Order: sequence, then structure tokens, then C-alpha cells
Amino acid sequence: MTPHAEKLVITVSDTVNAPLQRVWELFTDPLHIIHWNHASDDWQTSYAENDLRPGGAFLSRMEARDGSEGFDFTGTYSEIVPGKSIASTLDDGRNVHTSFSEKAGVTLVTESFEAEDQNSAELQRAGWQAILESFKRYVEGYGPIEKLHFEILINNSPENIFRIMTGSDTYNKWTTEFNPTSRFYGSWNKGEKITFLGTDADGKTGGMVCRIRENIPGKFLSIESLREFVDGSEDAGTGKENSWSGALENYTLKPAGSKTLLCIDTDVPAEHRPFLLEAWPKALETLKELCE
Repeated sequence: MTPHAEKLVITVSDTVNAPLQRVWELFTDPLHIIHWNHASDDWQTSYAENDLRPGGAFLSRMEARDGSEGFDFTGTYSEIVPGKSIASTLDDGRNVHTSFSEKAGVTLVTESFEAEDQNSAELQRAGWQAILESFKRYVEGYGPIEKLHFEILINNSPENIFRIMTGSDTYNKWTTEFNPTSRFYGSWNKGEKITFLGTDADGKTGGMVCRIRENIPGKFLSIESLREFVDGSEDAGTGKENSWSGALENYTLKPAGSKTLLCIDTDVPAEHRPFLLEAWPKALETLKELCE
């Protein structure tokens, strides 16, 4: 009999200019993972789950931004040492080990993984290294955009809440706290453009041109800001880049007995934080009343 050949183990690493606690949080939180988990800008992670415990499962939906291809990156954790290391087994049987070490406020992240047989070792090394470099850029650039979290328990099903939340005749009712003339046009379908508008006291219409990054009805919705709607136009040539560009607004619906826990996680430029801290809870209370 021919002995079973040992799998090639490939190791990549990068030094992140941030303390260990922040590196660990941004590496393991699904709402951060969807920001950085891609090897190039024409790919994205549209959705992620992460049950960070021995025996817990993880999933990242990795897709080409144009929707032409995609796959689920999945596995199960075998060992977690908080702040130090993560060991897991991918669903194809390959083992992965990630370690973290901090010195003087700088954190070294090292990943070792068993190679697969479909692509060259060089290609696999380059891909994993590119993702790790994307993580480094995300962590080191984190700060100007803050992440706010809101949640509310609603006595209705996730499917009904999702429908009311996005309905053409109900959306403007629960979003009046942001702007009394709040409205949208476009499609909620994944990959489609959608524009959110409001009219200010001077009668000028403004808003944000966005893209639906992910839509899993009754479970998860992710909206990505692209550019501002200005001067009555949403044309790509006139919509200027701004502090919101690339920000995500994520809605997660979790069954809680006969009720549903609706969670909002949104990226917010620091200057808008005070207004949204006041407006979001009021808007969610209105949504709750509509649903119940």
C-alpha cells in the first residue's frame, strides 16, 4: 500500500499596526469580516456567520461583485484560545491554524493552512496573503467610520417584519425620524441599485445612492452606500464620493420564540453619530408599532 501523503502546509503572515484586542475583534466579528474578507476589489463577502467556540461553525459567502460566480467558505472550530489562536477544519477536511501575538501595540497575525489540490501552492499562498493584507488595511484604517448597533424585539415573524420594513407603502412610515419625506426608488434585489431620498427645509432633494449587497428575505439585508444624491441627480457622474462611500447598513432578523429580534449594525461617519443615536431608536419603535 502507498502511504497517505501528508498535505502541504502553507503559511502567510502580516503585521497589523493595532493592539491585539482590536485585531481579534475585527478578525472574528461577522459584521467586520464582510468588510475585509476578499483578495481583490472585484470580490466581496456578502454574508458571514461565526460561532466562535469549539464545535462552532463559520460561513463566509464569497462572491464576485458582478455576481458571475461565488462559493461558501465553511468549516468548524476545533480550538479557540481567546486573543491567542484559532484552530479549525474546513468542510473539505483541511486544517487551518491562526495565531496572534502582540508587541508594543503591534500585532502579528499568522495563518497556516493545508493546501488543496485544485490550484498551485503559489496561487493559494498569494490569495490567502492578499486577504490578510486586506484585513491589515481595514484594521489600520478603522476609526473615521464608527459602527453603531441597535436592536428591538418585535412580536411578529421575521418574514412579515422584513416585508413591512422594505415595503413601498410602509418604508416611508417608519423612516420619518430620519427625514419626514424619506422615500426610496429602485430595487431591493441583491446586486441592484437603490436610492434613498429626503427633502430638506429649503426644498432641496438629497440622499444616497446605494447597492443591495445581500438580501436573504426574513434573515439578512445589507445595503452598501456608493455616493451622494446631489442637485436632483443620481447620475454616477454627478454623485460625488463622500464620507459614507463604502459604508454598510446591515439588518439581521433572529427568531426569539414567537417574536423576532431585529438587529441593526451600521457604519457611520463620526460627525453623524449624535443624530443617528437619537433617530434610530425612535425609528425602530415606529417599525415595531407597524409590525404589531
